[in-house]
Order: sequence, then C-alpha cells, then structure tokens
Amino acid sequence: MTAAASALAVVANASTIASTATQSNAPKTRLGSSIEQDMTQRDAEAARRKRGLDLREQATKAAQARLQADLEARQKETEVAAAPGAPGPAEPAEAQFDELARIYQAMKPKAAAVVFEQLDMEVQMKVAQRMRERSTALVMAAMTPKGAAALSMALARKSARLAAAAPPQQMAAKRQGK
Repeated sequence: MTAAASALAVVANASTIASTATQSNAPKTRLGSSIEQDMTQRDAEAARRKRGLDLREQATKAAQARLQADLEARQKETEVAAAPGAPGPAEPAEAQFDELARIYQAMKPKAAAVVFEQLDMEVQMKVAQRMRERSTALVMAAMTPKGAAALSMALARKSARLAAAAPPQQMAAKRQGK
C-alpha cells in the first residue's frame, strides 16, 4: 500500500514537471506578454523605491551620527564651562544683544532709529554698546532729540560706573597711552 502511494506521488510529480515544461515552451499570447511586461515594470519600480529608501536610511543614520557627535561636544563644553574658574561662553541673552546689534547696523539709520526708540532703555544701551561707533552715531542722529539724549545719558552713566569700578592701575595705564 505504501509502495503504491509513493508510485502515485512519483507519477504526479513527473506530470507536474512535464506540464510546466510544456507551458514555458508554449507561444505567448498578447495578454500573457502584457501581464509579463506589467510585472517587469512593477519589479523595476519596486527596486527604485527600495534604492530610494536605502538612501534615505543612510542619510538618516548619518544625520543621527552628526547629532550625536554635536550632543557629545555640547556636553563636553557644558562640563568645561561648569568647571570652577573656567571662562564660559557668552550667556544666551548676551548673544541676543549681539545679534540685535548686527541687525540694527544693517538697517538704514532712519528706520533703525524709529524702532530703536521703542525699546527699553536697558536694551538700547546693551545694543548700542555692541554696535560700531559710526552705526550708533547714525542711529542716534536719526532719533528724536529727547530719545538720543536719554540714550547718551544712560551710556555716560554706564561708562562712569565702569571707570569707577576699574582698578587705579588700569586708569593710569589708559592715561599714559593717550
């Protein structure tokens, strides 16, 4: 009985192999050719999408590595800045004043003066101190007399406080240099 079942299986396998061999040698119809062409196009599109996804994955991995390296560098900077006696970078708020100074220097003095006068006096002082003298002078010239005078007085008080706080040796060196 087992021998008969195995013989039947052998005959079935042989007939399957023979039928596929005859089918592949059979002439193709227009429908068969069209289906084969569509499958080839789909395979090519799938391969293009796969290549695109692989490139995106590589770019993502590279970006992730750059971000990780940047994070580690920032952590090291933070550790160095946190060390006692280490000179740290400018505070973020101070960096904003530097950026504002660059912006106001790039503007036309008349337009900058209109906006500049609307700022708080402390902000005006910090920005004016960071601007080039020529740019500050042009902006102040375009300001109203009252606004320019107030800014001048505030800057003079700040300069007087800094001069009073400076050690006498520095003041003597400045006088000899002039």
